[in-house]
Amino acid sequence: MMRTSLRRTALACISVPALAAFASALAAAATSPASAPPPGQAGPLTIERLFAAPDLAGASLRGAKLSPDGRLVAYLQASAADRDRLDLWAYDIARGKRRQLIDASQLVPQERTLSVEEEARRERQRTAALRGILEYEFSPDSRQVLVPLAGDLYLYDLAAPAARAVRRLTTTDSFETDARFSPRGHFISFIRDQNLVVLDLRSGRERAVTTEGAGLVSFGMAEFIAQEEMDRSTGYWWSPDESAVTYARIDESSVDEVQRFEIYADDVKVVRQRYPAAGRPNARVQLWVRPIAESAAPRRIDLGNDEDIYLARVDWLPDSQSLAVQRQSRDQRTLTLLRADALTGKTVTLLTERSDTWVELNDDLTFLDHSTDFIWASSRSGFKHLYLYDRDGTLVRPLTAGAWNLAGSGRERAVTGVDERRGLVYFVANRDTPVERHLYAAPLGVASRVTGRTLAAPVDPDTRIRRISQQAGWHSVRMSKDARVWLDSFSDPVTPPSLTLRRAADGEALATLVANTLDDAHPYGPFRAAHITPRFGTLQSADGQTLHYQMLVPPGLQAGRRYPVIVEVYGGPGVQRVRRAWGGSEGLYQQILTQRGYVVFMLDNRGSGFRGSAFETALHRRMGTVEVDDQVRGVEYLRTLPFVDAQRIGVWGWSYGGYMALLCMLRAPGHFQAGAAGAPVTDWALYD
Repeated sequence: MMRTSLRRTALACISVPALAAFASALAAAATSPASAPPPGQAGPLTIERLFAAPDLAGASLRGAKLSPDGRLVAYLQASAADRDRLDLWAYDIARGKRRQLIDASQLVPQERTLSVEEEARRERQRTAALRGILEYEFSPDSRQVLVPLAGDLYLYDLAAPAARAVRRLTTTDSFETDARFSPRGHFISFIRDQNLVVLDLRSGRERAVTTEGAGLVSFGMAEFIAQEEMDRSTGYWWSPDESAVTYARIDESSVDEVQRFEIYADDVKVVRQRYPAAGRPNARVQLWVRPIAESAAPRRIDLGNDEDIYLARVDWLPDSQSLAVQRQSRDQRTLTLLRADALTGKTVTLLTERSDTWVELNDDLTFLDHSTDFIWASSRSGFKHLYLYDRDGTLVRPLTAGAWNLAGSGRERAVTGVDERRGLVYFVANRDTPVERHLYAAPLGVASRVTGRTLAAPVDPDTRIRRISQQAGWHSVRMSKDARVWLDSFSDPVTPPSLTLRRAADGEALATLVANTLDDAHPYGPFRAAHITPRFGTLQSADGQTLHYQMLVPPGLQAGRRYPVIVEVYGGPGVQRVRRAWGGSEGLYQQILTQRGYVVFMLDNRGSGFRGSAFETALHRRMGTVEVDDQVRGVEYLRTLPFVDAQRIGVWGWSYGGYMALLCMLRAPGHFQAGAAGAPVTDWALYD
């Protein structure tokens, strides 16, 4: 279940001296002089500049969200005075104007020390280094924005004058976390001191839904495994009509307590933590539902007799009478979709996914509002596709098919929206090429209560799929609730990310929110003349599968000269590194190496994500074997190139990539002469 922790961002964690040391170590075999900067360039790109302000990626809208009514795009922006402190801004689409909603430093000049729970939560969300406003949420009517800040909750009224727009909801010594609006906007719910609390916005009165959370027992929270490995950061869910809320009860008393060390420049702290190591007991998880009416008692949802399972996903059906619960077996080979009666807690099985290797969790379960059907994603064909089911679990038809994959995971779902009026489902996939991401639309073919007619389903689902995004490259998509418009975050290897509002029907641009033009005024402008465009290509694995690679080659190759190579690797499940996209800080570090005379090579070996079951599960119970074999095949290809020095090929990676770097050095020492392993997994018994 390596969904998160094995793919931590390399350059966000590794130190600048460590990066420089690796390049120096590789060069020590035979020094490669740095290439001179092109005429007119301010100077070569350096590691120090890579981590300095302003960000070389240029303008961006962090955490951009469309308001439910489609009028505003809210986003988080770094303060001009502190790049790690984020403020809340909004862009009015019709007026084409931006305005700052909340300056975090004015609202809370001095932030409090984080609670243990909040510190762990931010670590899981990879936001521990940031301050200010890290989360926000629109009210369902788009009139207000909820903002957690420094442990308390604030409400911003978008229609009020700026001086009176902010209302403070909580003032406590405890941290309020995982705060959100109820589906109709009458309540605010949050976690405080390991209990679920609901605040009535009309009366201002709080009510504790649970009161027994303390010590090793918590309510409404996501346990360590859920946060770290299952991309589930919450442990409670509202019914659509606000009549009830369901929540998880977590008991960690059975989990082993271990010691870990936090090492600082002038101190070392010993921390005792409940850590579910591989093969050891996990937290005990129960699921309960409680009506909001104060006199109502909670009811436990029946998850089956086996308590050693994973509570993977929870959703309410549109009727607010039933819940959809995804239960995964401890060996991860079975995923069961249960329908639970909210009144009785009884469950029935709607469908079951099984695999001889593992079953990925399903982030694309979507219940239709105007029919009795739901959309489900499955890899049963060998590739991840969408299927339409009746509410009783009967398969209606496949919605997509072909030798390509849906391309969503965790917080970025593959299904981005459903337009029931037009009978369309929108999704992100790699149908055209594995190294790009695009938005597509497919017909639902369901009887709609909105239109009163049935859309004919195609005989071959693959023939009726329509590509919406047109520009070749990488598109990240956020769609409006009504599936009328979408935010297109686009980049390619020579174009940093831009943000455009587009019409869903045809992809036409309606407004450019962040042009991010790479010109002289851009932060990367002084270095763009030396920017090197990667080369893309394919090789064949030993079993005949296609391996994609990308390679950066030093400028002005000199005839007869051979250059050292750095192979950058990740290689583990669920991750793709070879992409026609802007490389970010990792890609710019590769530019630094290449501009100094190194060839930089990346290959997505078998086991990498979004390539189908046969490709992704090739490493099942064989980790560190087929991946290394494929990286060796890449090196053998490099040795055929006239500009590569076969005696100076090094490898480096972070997390699973660190594990891979070690194995490449140990299993193929004749192919790799130097290596750097950052945060490697060195003993799987220590993994969670």
